[in-house]
Amino acid sequence: MRSFEKKHLEQLRPYLPECMVMLKSNGAFPLEKPCSIAAFGNGVRDTVKGGTGSGEVNSRYFISIENGLERAGFKIVNKEWSSKYSVFLKKAKEDLNASIKRKAKEQKINVIAASMGAVLKQPEYEIELNYLAGAAIYVVARLSGEGNDRLVEKGDFQLTDSEVRDILALNSGYEKFMLIINAGGPVDLSRVSEVGNILVMSQLGVEAGSAVADVLLGKSYPSGKLTTTWASYEDYCHVGDFGERDDTRYREGIYVGYRYFDSADKKPLFPFGYGVGYTTFAVSDYSGACLGTTVTAEASVSNTGSFRGKETVQFYVACPSENLVREAKSLAGFVKTRELKPGESETVTACFDIKDFAAYDTENARYILEPGRYVILGGTDSMSAEPFAYFDIEETVVTRLVKNMYGKPDFEDAVFEERREYETEGLQVLTPDFSLFRTEEVTYEDKTPEMPEVSALSDEELAYLNIGAFDPKGGLMSVIGNASQSVAGAAGESTLQLKAKGIGNLIMADGPAGLRLARQFYRDKKGVHAVGSTMPESILEMLPAPVKWFMTRKPKLKNGVVLQEQFATALPIATAIAQSFNTEFAEMCGDIVGSEMEEYGVDLWLAPALNIHRNVLCGRNFEYYSEDPLVSGKMAAAVTRGVQKHSGRGVTIKHYAANNQETNRYANNSMVSERALREIYLRGFEICVKESAPRSVMTSYNLLNGTHTSESRDLTDIMRNEFGFTGIIMTDWVIGGNLLTGETKYRAPDPALVAAAGCSLFMPGSKKDYEALLDGLANGRVTREQLESNAAYLINDIRKNKESKHIKE
Repeated sequence: MRSFEKKHLEQLRPYLPECMVMLKSNGAFPLEKPCSIAAFGNGVRDTVKGGTGSGEVNSRYFISIENGLERAGFKIVNKEWSSKYSVFLKKAKEDLNASIKRKAKEQKINVIAASMGAVLKQPEYEIELNYLAGAAIYVVARLSGEGNDRLVEKGDFQLTDSEVRDILALNSGYEKFMLIINAGGPVDLSRVSEVGNILVMSQLGVEAGSAVADVLLGKSYPSGKLTTTWASYEDYCHVGDFGERDDTRYREGIYVGYRYFDSADKKPLFPFGYGVGYTTFAVSDYSGACLGTTVTAEASVSNTGSFRGKETVQFYVACPSENLVREAKSLAGFVKTRELKPGESETVTACFDIKDFAAYDTENARYILEPGRYVILGGTDSMSAEPFAYFDIEETVVTRLVKNMYGKPDFEDAVFEERREYETEGLQVLTPDFSLFRTEEVTYEDKTPEMPEVSALSDEELAYLNIGAFDPKGGLMSVIGNASQSVAGAAGESTLQLKAKGIGNLIMADGPAGLRLARQFYRDKKGVHAVGSTMPESILEMLPAPVKWFMTRKPKLKNGVVLQEQFATALPIATAIAQSFNTEFAEMCGDIVGSEMEEYGVDLWLAPALNIHRNVLCGRNFEYYSEDPLVSGKMAAAVTRGVQKHSGRGVTIKHYAANNQETNRYANNSMVSERALREIYLRGFEICVKESAPRSVMTSYNLLNGTHTSESRDLTDIMRNEFGFTGIIMTDWVIGGNLLTGETKYRAPDPALVAAAGCSLFMPGSKKDYEALLDGLANGRVTREQLESNAAYLINDIRKNKESKHIKE
């Protein structure tokens, strides 16, 4: 193992328990010392490191829960249980593979596309439980990924009957029993709610099993909080569509996650922000102060239990509902304590700007604070938060003037008015000073960086710059999108065709749980070559035997050619990082990635991803942080700062925007109101851009109100003129035609229209895309002036990137 790998794993391990959320604790844990333990469930041996797809990381090794327990000194008394379960699992995999092949044939799509993220439902089983041990655990593992959504079925979102039966039996039979959830998102626990100890370990990357052993033994403690509401599926909001093939209507509007539960007065199993631990805390002495329009909120946190721990205090605001009906409350800020020993206390402080409470007034294209009473609440989850202060606004305050971008969809947003009214008598009164306040009036103008040399480039050269690197000779690779020619296993890069003119390129690697690169590679006169396939094993299983052999074969190396390693650190998934509610930890994760980018020569990391957990079934939710845009934006900003500490290394925040399902992800149309789009789905991007200045932005696959996001000038204008973004805008990895989608209502993105919208890079790039762009230039679908502007953004970033790396050297 190389020194930087060891260093990064040592950095991560102490923080992994902060990503875990304890939902229930009856005092039976932690254990005093390693003991005999009975370990059941599909996640004991087949522990899930992270989700599938571009978010997978090729790490050197992985510690399962079985490995972690044994390394910690536990004696597992029933290892044969996992071996017996594998027989049932093997049959389930065979059935899944057969169904995927049938689906691909019926829908006339590529079998690789059909298999991406396909859900393997855990099977029902009959295996005896009669083992004697000092403690027991049951690990429920769920795997999801890019390409398919989860299922409201037993074995996926729901527990199987076998799992329920055994979990309840173990809970009754063992004094020390813990249910552990190894999943990237919620699982319906309503049938096992009586269990006394429940731990959401989430998916933690390389050292997952060791971290769980640490928590069981009390060497560390879980201090995470849920960033998504957990409930039975029928209790979530179902006003809007999900999983539709063509048009998905976001009829629920702003009522996403806890905003719905609080506003509709529905009680979930476990609310947003919830989490307990091995100790207890008392939070008291809430107070607030105003300086101008900035609120400073304080609280005193005391450890009232007998174990060390950390607590997260959350501050919410309940806004008046006048002309614009508001959610019951929304998160305004959060702060996590340092580690507190029993009896210790700490005063925590959070600051937030009243302007951030503004709602979007679609009729007048403006953000406003309506007259009425604004109540500030504090608590340790969304349901426990209680009011402690308020302020009044006498007349409408306009915070920002913009322009409407998308018109009205063919529905009106739902309204939930069963909201709680808070008694404010006796609460602290705050007095904001709006005399210092000025309304921001956004102007929409060209902000292309000055780059006179682009005018001297030929049309063909400009087209190369606007399209990702590809083989000009064509062939298979230019059909499926050429991987990076410079770093083995990287996702792609910008063109090298203008290297002779001093215009270098940018090398891009997937994320967001670390760098996704080939494990091994070699370099010869022809370039860099990955050894073995970088495809997930689940996809390889779908390929014909000759193709699989070709992609996984070991090459015979010529004399002097050396096989080199390229392992990266697998971080906790984004949802787990967010559950820490620790932005310093998130920044450290970014720092680790930035360091490995330097090591392997990667310029842009295709992460962080900060789409909203709109529906708990989205197969890619594990890559995203939260159902709340403030948490998403703050965490993405922290990760960005960590990466961009490293000279010449940058992030690509994605997927912009309203990318909230994997079903028909290449050609699905998200239909969203202007207000919901701005208050929920764009808000995290705005926070990240303004707080950390990411170097690039990636558009999403989906359409937004009938227009591909990559073809949307409106989204470009919002990003550049409203948010102040000055970097590169690129597409996601677009592959045209019906290879991946089959027959769809909507066409694939047009490279010319993408360029016309101000998107600098059409990725991954192919000869066909290049020719389509030149055709669009010839027939007026895009102007030369726009191609020059797009190229200027790209060249400006490449030059700054080169200069910053040179300065460091």
